[in-house]
Amino acid sequence: MAKPASRSENAPPKPRQRSSSPMPPATVLSDAFKEAVSVGRKRFSTPPRSGKETHRDSSPMRYLSSMKAVIGKPKARGGRAAAAEGGEERTTIDLHKLYIGLRFASGAHSRLYHGMYEDQPVAVKIVRQPEDDDDDDGAMAARLEKQFAREVNFLSRLSHRNVIKLVGACQTPPIFCIITEYLSGGSLRSLLHKLEHKSLPLKETIAIGLQIARGLEYIHSQGIIHRDIKPENILFDKDSCVKIADLGTACEEAHCDILADDPGTYRWMAPEMLKQKAYGRKVDVYSFGLILWEMVAGTIPYEDMSPIQAAFAVVNKNSRPKIPAGCPAAVQSLIEHCWALHPEKRPEFCQIVKVIEQFESVFAREGTLDQLQNLNCLDHKKGLHNWIHKLKPLHADVSGPPVPKFL
Repeated sequence: MAKPASRSENAPPKPRQRSSSPMPPATVLSDAFKEAVSVGRKRFSTPPRSGKETHRDSSPMRYLSSMKAVIGKPKARGGRAAAAEGGEERTTIDLHKLYIGLRFASGAHSRLYHGMYEDQPVAVKIVRQPEDDDDDDGAMAARLEKQFAREVNFLSRLSHRNVIKLVGACQTPPIFCIITEYLSGGSLRSLLHKLEHKSLPLKETIAIGLQIARGLEYIHSQGIIHRDIKPENILFDKDSCVKIADLGTACEEAHCDILADDPGTYRWMAPEMLKQKAYGRKVDVYSFGLILWEMVAGTIPYEDMSPIQAAFAVVNKNSRPKIPAGCPAAVQSLIEHCWALHPEKRPEFCQIVKVIEQFESVFAREGTLDQLQNLNCLDHKKGLHNWIHKLKPLHADVSGPPVPKFL
């Protein structure tokens, strides 16, 4: 986030009014869009232009002094246990070993702090429910509590090098706290900001895309849909290893509630989610396609539109961002498969991993992906169709639909 401009104490400048792009005169918004606008959801968020937000803040330890702490599996000893979503019990962690430093990021209802737990650098996310005056019906407070329980539940079940590691969690409503490993490499969003509208080098795009795909393949293998895949939720450790974060809007694939739940952000949201139709794990594949596009385009999707205009264009016009001319044909074809309108036309992540591993192998040998042109014949889309179709899943998944056939 860019630093705010300095202001004169005597005559603070008035903020410049930003004109928004007009909606088409005949536009009729769905009830889903109207409902989302009315509650100011995070799905309308647009990334800041550039920079990294850092804040100095007083220690939040005053919030934690009476908190219950939860982590891991039940032990023989330990204090009062707390139940997360699904009823799984977790025992206490020692809050006396938790040290919290300066704040380094914040959101509408949460703040992120540097911390140490048992000599391990950690990130401490503190979520505070709104006051009654700001949340008349208590809907936001209930949503935040549900997101907390859901994120703790899912993270405690996941163990993969490309998924952020849970250290512990605390709760004493209206304050909730999630402690994870600290990832000093920042986010994919901050990396893309530094490029200033330039694409990532192809080698980096392949490496990052492969790690994201492996992490999501694992998450899906556990029956979980992330539902909010975007560059802000792709983090890096000190060694540039990708870590998928923020499972607060994730759901069990078998129990996703299309009306009551709290899915992701409009710019990266699959059409079936925008339309509030039944959906499955392929919504993450759609979002992944947009992340690949961002890495080759160097900008956010639908940059000249507001989030709701972008959603309208996707739903009513089947719009997609324009792929840059310099994008390798094989990468372009993979992107187009991932953001296909119909979920059954999108590949599974086990297939995507195989394809990107092939990209990695060819690029390491040739320094380019031009050799993959020989797969394209007269139509690069048809060529990659057949190529992906030959790749079989690495694991049997009886919980979801069969692997799609690209015909």
